Amino acid sequence: MAVHDDCKLKFLELKAKRTFRFIIFNIDETNQQVTVEKLGQPDESYENFTSSLPANECRYAVFDFDFTTDENCQKSKIFFISWAPDTSRVRSKMLYASSKDRFKRELDGIQVELQATDPSEMSFDIIKSRAI
Repeated sequence: MAVHDDCKLKFLELKAKRTFRFIIFNIDETNQQVTVEKLGQPDESYENFTSSLPANECRYAVFDFDFTTDENCQKSKIFFISWAPDTSRVRSKMLYASSKDRFKRELDGIQVELQATDPSEMSFDIIKSRAI
C-alpha cells in the first residue's frame, strides 16, 4: 500500500505548525494508496471531526487534541484513530487493518492510538481520558 506524499506533508503541518485540527485519510482502492480526504481547520471542534467520518466506510484519522492538565498547563496530544464501523464492507475493513501499521509508521509523532467501530468508542470523554 503506497502513501501519497500529501499525507506526510499535511501531517507535518498539523504537528509542527498546527495548521489543521484534524486530517481524515482514505484508501483509494483503485490506485492502492492512502490519500488525504479532508482537512479540519484549527477552529473546528471534536464534533466537527466525528461528523466528518462516514457512517458506513472505514477511514484513518489524525486529531490534534488540546487540553489543560490538573496543574493548569496547556498541552496537546496527537491521536491516530482507526475508524472501522461494523456496517462497512468486510473487504474494506481487512484492507484498512492490514495497512494500518505501515501507514502509521509514515506519520512520525503520533502519541495515542485509538480503534473505533462505532461513535461511542471514540467519544470526547474517551479521548480526554486517553490524553491525560
